[in-house]
Amino acid sequence: MTLPQEFHDIAKRLNNWGRWGADDEIGTLNLITEQVVREAGGRIRTGLRIPLALPLRQDGVQTGMIPGRVNPLHTMTAINHEMFGPGTVATSDDAVTMGLQCATHWDGLTHVSHGGRLYNNRPADTVTAHAGATSLGIEKAPPIVSRGVLLDVARAHGTDRLPGGHPVTPEDLDAAEELAGVTVRSGDIVLIRTGQVGHYLAGDRQAYAFPSPGLSLRTPEWFHARDVAAVANDTLTFEIFPPEIEGLWMPVHALDLVEMGMLQGQNWNLEELSEACAAEGRWEFFLSAVAEPFVGAVGAPVAPVAVL
Repeated sequence: MTLPQEFHDIAKRLNNWGRWGADDEIGTLNLITEQVVREAGGRIRTGLRIPLALPLRQDGVQTGMIPGRVNPLHTMTAINHEMFGPGTVATSDDAVTMGLQCATHWDGLTHVSHGGRLYNNRPADTVTAHAGATSLGIEKAPPIVSRGVLLDVARAHGTDRLPGGHPVTPEDLDAAEELAGVTVRSGDIVLIRTGQVGHYLAGDRQAYAFPSPGLSLRTPEWFHARDVAAVANDTLTFEIFPPEIEGLWMPVHALDLVEMGMLQGQNWNLEELSEACAAEGRWEFFLSAVAEPFVGAVGAPVAPVAVL
């Protein structure tokens, strides 16, 4: 199925190509200014630190549905090795083989393309087998720290988990924003809780993967209107899966990454954060979510931490 006219109309309305210059490689992360970071630091009141990453483990979220996204394969390369001779200090070392987007991660701006183009009108063929992303690589992202806002869509619906196949709409985001009593603003990192990760935490990887609630085709314009710097959620696919329009696969990825130049994150564990925010009556916090700087990578693992 070719991309429908509706997709192209939305793409035109939120396109950021050239907004920060022809050479820009970080997109909406430009919105995280020094002033935004200073103000984000002021959100810290209790010092409570909440990790948002899933553990990196061999029985992780990947089920084989996405080729190449292998869960971490952990190998010991040395165990108590006295490398300088008997009786000297002994060392242990290990190695990991994994898909960079296999667990909690950021999708980089080169993760998807459409019409042969990437963000800021770069050719899609600048991603090569030898070097990976020769421009727009995830290593170009500056340290990602800002005010985080949790939009707890599941809680706004009065449920622990949205049903599989629920499209998260702008109206859902409005309701979650009202619940939070906070207005999303320029430079924010928005975290969207559906409760879907609860399937994985309960040991059911298949239910976590499919069917899944996720962002609908209309949500990118909501983020664009508010100048959001980045978005992450607690699902494997980020957008609704199967797609809301039959045959139209990954349109939200294309709108966020290619048209807006906005990083998006997946497989974030927002359960503890949801409980903490509800207990505090406060849904904004300082968020550190620095991408691992793999040169030429189209995505990267991240171990985000919300500080309340």
